[in-house]
Amino acid sequence: MRSTTRHYWRCIIAVLFVLAGANHFRNPGPYLSMMPSYLPWPEGLVWVSGLAEMAGGLGVLFARVRVLAAWGLIALMVAVFPANLNVALHGWPGVSLPEWSLWLRLPLQIVFIWWVYRICIRKNAASDSPS
Repeated sequence: MRSTTRHYWRCIIAVLFVLAGANHFRNPGPYLSMMPSYLPWPEGLVWVSGLAEMAGGLGVLFARVRVLAAWGLIALMVAVFPANLNVALHGWPGVSLPEWSLWLRLPLQIVFIWWVYRICIRKNAASDSPS
């Protein structure tokens, strides 16, 4: 993949994660309602995950921290998998989405992990810059 193309994909990753992270603060309700009951301090987890999404999203734009930021985003996506599974199994209170879309979130998370890895970590992805 050309470095210019990879740069544009990194910008898309950055925008998506920064906006998603900011939404944790702007509209925390849906994120709180998807938390499994066994997790402590749901408000704090929503804040931490929102900050992590924004930091990781910004981080993938900078070569010096790109790999670390990308691994952080991947770890975050693995960490929030229980919340997505909880929603698929028990529904998402206050959110009107078809049941199939709640299940679709699970394999899509694997696609997002692959995407971040492919664009930001894979050989040559971490150090290249736009031509």
